[in-house]
Amino acid sequence: MSQKNSNISCRTSEELKQKFSEIVKQYSESLYWKIRHIVLNHEDANDVLQSVFIKAWKSLDDFQNKSKISTWLYRIAINESLDFIRKQKSSAVLESDVDDGLANKLMADDYFDGDRTIALLQQAIATLPEVQRIVFNLRYYDEMKYSEMSKLLNTTEGAQEQGALKASYHIAVKKITEYFKSHD
Repeated sequence: MSQKNSNISCRTSEELKQKFSEIVKQYSESLYWKIRHIVLNHEDANDVLQSVFIKAWKSLDDFQNKSKISTWLYRIAINESLDFIRKQKSSAVLESDVDDGLANKLMADDYFDGDRTIALLQQAIATLPEVQRIVFNLRYYDEMKYSEMSKLLNTTEGAQEQGALKASYHIAVKKITEYFKSHD
Protein backbone atom coordinates (compact mmCIF):
# COMPACT_ATOMS: atom_id res chain seq x y z
CA MET A 1 0.00 0.00 0.00
CA SER A 2 1.53 3.33 -0.97
CA GLN A 3 1.56 6.24 1.44
CA LYS A 4 -0.16 8.57 -1.00
CA ASN A 5 -2.87 6.18 -2.10
CA SER A 6 -4.01 4.77 1.19
CA ASN A 7 -7.71 4.65 0.50
CA ILE A 8 -9.25 2.70 3.34
CA SER A 9 -12.72 2.15 1.94
CA CYS A 10 -13.47 -1.57 1.70
CA ARG A 11 -16.47 -3.65 0.77
CA THR A 12 -16.40 -6.17 3.62
CA SER A 13 -15.42 -6.00 7.26
CA GLU A 14 -12.76 -8.63 6.57
CA GLU A 15 -11.18 -6.45 3.88
CA LEU A 16 -11.30 -3.50 6.28
CA LYS A 17 -9.55 -5.48 9.01
CA GLN A 18 -6.87 -6.58 6.54
CA LYS A 19 -6.36 -3.03 5.27
CA PHE A 20 -6.14 -1.67 8.80
CA SER A 21 -3.63 -4.37 9.72
CA GLU A 22 -1.47 -3.19 6.81
CA ILE A 23 -1.78 0.41 8.02
CA VAL A 24 -0.67 -0.63 11.52
CA LYS A 25 2.36 -2.45 10.10
CA GLN A 26 3.28 0.43 7.82
CA TYR A 27 2.99 3.26 10.34
CA SER A 28 3.77 1.71 13.73
CA GLU A 29 7.45 2.57 13.81
CA SER A 30 7.18 6.15 12.56
CA LEU A 31 4.24 6.84 14.87
CA TYR A 32 6.11 5.29 17.78
CA TRP A 33 9.04 7.68 17.31
CA LYS A 34 6.79 10.73 16.96
CA ILE A 35 5.08 9.74 20.19
CA ARG A 36 8.33 8.83 21.93
CA HIS A 37 9.79 12.28 21.21
CA ILE A 38 6.83 13.77 23.05
CA VAL A 39 6.30 11.40 25.99
CA LEU A 40 9.97 10.28 26.16
CA ASN A 41 9.43 6.93 27.87
CA HIS A 42 9.31 3.65 25.93
CA GLU A 43 6.43 2.11 27.90
CA ASP A 44 4.39 5.31 27.76
CA ALA A 45 5.04 5.60 24.02
CA ASN A 46 3.80 2.04 23.49
CA ASP A 47 0.65 2.76 25.53
CA VAL A 48 -0.05 5.93 23.57
CA LEU A 49 0.63 4.14 20.26
CA GLN A 50 -1.93 1.52 21.19
CA SER A 51 -4.43 4.29 22.01
CA VAL A 52 -3.72 5.89 18.63
CA PHE A 53 -4.57 2.73 16.72
CA ILE A 54 -7.67 2.09 18.82
CA LYS A 55 -8.86 5.63 18.17
CA ALA A 56 -8.04 5.34 14.46
CA TRP A 57 -9.94 2.05 14.22
CA LYS A 58 -12.98 3.56 15.92
CA SER A 59 -12.78 6.64 13.70
CA LEU A 60 -12.29 4.97 10.32
CA ASP A 61 -15.72 6.18 9.21
CA ASP A 62 -14.59 9.77 9.86
CA PHE A 63 -11.56 9.52 7.55
CA GLN A 64 -12.58 11.23 4.31
CA ASN A 65 -9.43 10.77 2.19
CA LYS A 66 -9.00 14.57 2.04
CA SER A 67 -5.52 14.16 3.50
CA LYS A 68 -3.00 11.36 3.46
CA ILE A 69 -3.57 8.55 5.93
CA SER A 70 -0.19 9.39 7.46
CA THR A 71 -1.27 12.97 8.19
CA TRP A 72 -4.48 11.72 9.81
CA LEU A 73 -2.60 9.17 11.94
CA TYR A 74 0.11 11.67 12.94
CA ARG A 75 -2.56 14.14 14.02
CA ILE A 76 -4.18 11.46 16.17
CA ALA A 77 -0.74 10.51 17.57
CA ILE A 78 0.13 14.08 18.50
CA ASN A 79 -3.26 14.67 20.11
CA GLU A 80 -3.08 11.42 22.07
CA SER A 81 0.48 12.24 23.17
CA LEU A 82 -0.56 15.69 24.32
CA ASP A 83 -3.56 14.25 26.15
CA PHE A 84 -1.22 11.82 27.89
CA ILE A 85 1.10 14.66 28.95
CA ARG A 86 -1.86 16.79 30.12
CA LYS A 87 -3.14 13.91 32.25
CA GLN A 88 0.28 13.59 33.83
CA LYS A 89 0.40 17.33 34.47
CA SER A 90 -3.08 17.40 35.99
CA SER A 91 -2.08 14.70 38.44
CA ALA A 92 1.16 16.50 39.37
CA VAL A 93 1.34 19.28 41.91
CA LEU A 94 3.71 21.50 39.93
CA GLU A 95 4.21 21.60 36.16
CA SER A 96 7.99 21.73 36.57
CA ASP A 97 7.76 18.47 38.49
CA VAL A 98 6.24 16.87 35.41
CA ASP A 99 8.92 18.32 33.14
CA ASP A 100 11.63 17.04 35.47
CA GLY A 101 9.70 13.79 35.76
CA LEU A 102 9.68 13.33 31.99
CA ALA A 103 13.44 13.73 31.82
CA ASN A 104 13.97 11.48 34.86
CA LYS A 105 11.72 8.82 33.30
CA LEU A 106 13.86 8.98 30.18
CA MET A 107 17.06 8.42 32.16
CA ALA A 108 15.47 5.51 34.04
CA ASP A 109 14.14 3.95 30.83
CA ASP A 110 15.90 0.65 30.09
CA TYR A 111 15.53 1.37 26.38
CA PHE A 112 17.34 4.73 26.53
CA ASP A 113 20.89 4.34 25.30
CA GLY A 114 21.79 7.97 24.75
CA ASP A 115 24.62 9.90 26.30
CA ARG A 116 24.53 12.94 28.58
CA THR A 117 24.06 15.36 25.65
CA ILE A 118 20.98 13.53 24.38
CA ALA A 119 19.59 13.36 27.91
CA LEU A 120 20.22 17.07 28.36
CA LEU A 121 18.48 17.79 25.04
CA GLN A 122 15.45 15.76 26.14
CA GLN A 123 15.40 17.57 29.48
CA ALA A 124 15.49 20.91 27.67
CA ILE A 125 12.70 19.85 25.30
CA ALA A 126 10.63 18.72 28.29
CA THR A 127 10.73 22.27 29.68
CA LEU A 128 9.24 23.80 26.53
CA PRO A 129 5.59 24.80 26.34
CA GLU A 130 3.41 22.30 24.51
CA VAL A 131 3.27 23.99 21.09
CA GLN A 132 7.00 24.76 21.03
CA ARG A 133 7.76 21.18 22.05
CA ILE A 134 5.65 19.76 19.22
CA VAL A 135 6.97 22.19 16.59
CA PHE A 136 10.57 21.60 17.68
CA ASN A 137 10.18 17.81 17.59
CA LEU A 138 8.55 17.84 14.15
CA ARG A 139 11.17 20.16 12.69
CA TYR A 140 14.27 18.80 14.44
CA TYR A 141 13.62 15.06 14.36
CA ASP A 142 11.40 14.75 11.28
CA GLU A 143 12.75 17.74 9.32
CA MET A 144 9.14 18.54 8.55
CA LYS A 145 8.32 21.60 6.45
CA TYR A 146 6.19 24.28 8.07
CA SER A 147 3.49 23.80 5.44
CA GLU A 148 3.25 20.11 6.42
CA MET A 149 3.16 21.08 10.09
CA SER A 150 0.22 23.39 9.38
CA LYS A 151 -1.71 20.48 7.89
CA LEU A 152 -0.71 18.10 10.65
CA LEU A 153 -1.54 20.51 13.44
CA ASN A 154 -4.77 21.46 11.66
CA THR A 155 -3.89 25.13 11.42
CA THR A 156 -4.30 27.46 8.49
CA GLU A 157 -1.59 27.12 5.89
CA GLY A 158 -1.06 30.82 5.22
CA ALA A 159 2.21 32.68 5.56
CA GLN A 160 1.14 34.14 8.89
CA GLU A 161 0.57 30.70 10.45
CA GLN A 162 3.80 29.34 9.01
CA GLY A 163 5.54 32.40 10.43
CA ALA A 164 4.09 31.57 13.85
CA LEU A 165 5.35 27.99 13.53
CA LYS A 166 8.79 29.25 12.50
CA ALA A 167 8.80 31.64 15.43
CA SER A 168 7.83 28.80 17.80
CA TYR A 169 10.68 26.70 16.46
CA HIS A 170 13.26 29.48 16.76
CA ILE A 171 12.11 30.42 20.26
CA ALA A 172 12.36 26.74 21.22
CA VAL A 173 15.90 26.56 19.81
CA LYS A 174 16.85 29.66 21.80
CA LYS A 175 15.39 28.20 25.02
CA ILE A 176 17.17 24.89 24.44
CA THR A 177 20.46 26.70 23.81
CA GLU A 178 20.00 28.67 27.03
CA TYR A 179 19.17 25.45 28.87
CA PHE A 180 22.41 23.87 27.64
CA LYS A 181 24.44 26.93 28.70
CA SER A 182 22.92 26.93 32.17
CA HIS A 183 23.54 23.18 32.64
CA ASP A 184 27.15 23.04 31.48
